[in-house]
Amino acid sequence: MAVLELNKDNFEDTINNNSFIIIDFWAPWCGPCKSFAPTYEKVSEDFPDVVFSKINTEDEQEIAAHFQIRSIPTLMIFRDQIIIYSEAGALPEGSFRQLVEQASSLDMDDVRKQIAESEAGAGSADA
Repeated sequence: MAVLELNKDNFEDTINNNSFIIIDFWAPWCGPCKSFAPTYEKVSEDFPDVVFSKINTEDEQEIAAHFQIRSIPTLMIFRDQIIIYSEAGALPEGSFRQLVEQASSLDMDDVRKQIAESEAGAGSADA
């Protein structure tokens, strides 16, 4: 599957209409971004059920600012509209594959339960 270029026009629809999205925040001047791009493309071919996407932080500064992207490349993974991973730095192919596999195997019902418990705990601390 080809890597999808995200922008302000298709970002929200992509996040809302897909259950598993990986975003590579990058810029044309970024050496590590250029080095990671072939790895990202190669791994994307082995996971057809995952939407692999890229956001050019130069062109899409609003999106980058919204997610407080400070370093690139930054990988962000959404499952069911929940950010489950966000980390700066390029990964070697083996580590990136392992990350995608781990993200695939997460029990999202359990993740939602943990979020609800965390929010409930934070709410009671404020009281």
